[in-house]
Amino acid sequence: MSGSAKNPVPGQTLCEEPRDFFMTLRDIAFWIRSARTDAALARLRSNGASAAAFDQLYAAGSDPYASVAPQFRYQRRKYQALLSMLPKRPYRRALDVGCGLGGFTRLLAPHADHVLGIDLSAEAAAQARSLSQGQPNIEYVQADITTLAEGSRFDLVVLADVLYYLLPLDDGVVGALASRIAGILEPGGLLLVVDHFFFAVDPPSRMTRRIHDIFRATPGLEPAAERRRAFYLATLLERVA
Repeated sequence: MSGSAKNPVPGQTLCEEPRDFFMTLRDIAFWIRSARTDAALARLRSNGASAAAFDQLYAAGSDPYASVAPQFRYQRRKYQALLSMLPKRPYRRALDVGCGLGGFTRLLAPHADHVLGIDLSAEAAAQARSLSQGQPNIEYVQADITTLAEGSRFDLVVLADVLYYLLPLDDGVVGALASRIAGILEPGGLLLVVDHFFFAVDPPSRMTRRIHDIFRATPGLEPAAERRRAFYLATLLERVA
């Protein structure tokens, strides 16, 4: 998919965007694994709370979403591409929402004084903690972004591939979440929102466009950059006064 950027952030970024092809034939297994995990999650959520459903997924198998599996190029390349959207500057406190096993959290750690990874699943947070030994500036906790302490403040927040797991997923819920995140960002802080996107031809892609437009229209958040890439849309926003 071709990419585009609006109001691109000037200057150096944390890394260069990868130029190699975004996936290999092996990555077909990545998509199959992710689809099976989402199907299993839907069944589990029909029987109980979301946190318990995610706990069962992570307890039943290693890396259910193949988020840190080294054999898949797509996810590694995607993480590098997301880093390439972030300006190279000091980050005091970063927040990775829906961190899973901490694959992206660990990539943020060299660029921030402290990185907090939160996930609905206590099991995921525990496994991420084990995988992140040797990186003392990372902290993982079981938490819900909608109930995160009001006094929390961050100068970087990442919402990557988590919004379509909100229940219910409607404009009111998304708008309330966007306003909440704007409230925990320091002035000048950045918010990176990433979700599935495929030429806007499927319903999930159209929902992604709507979600990102809600964030773009949230008072206090100013769009800084946008990239459309193969299978995802990434929007970078800045907290303004």
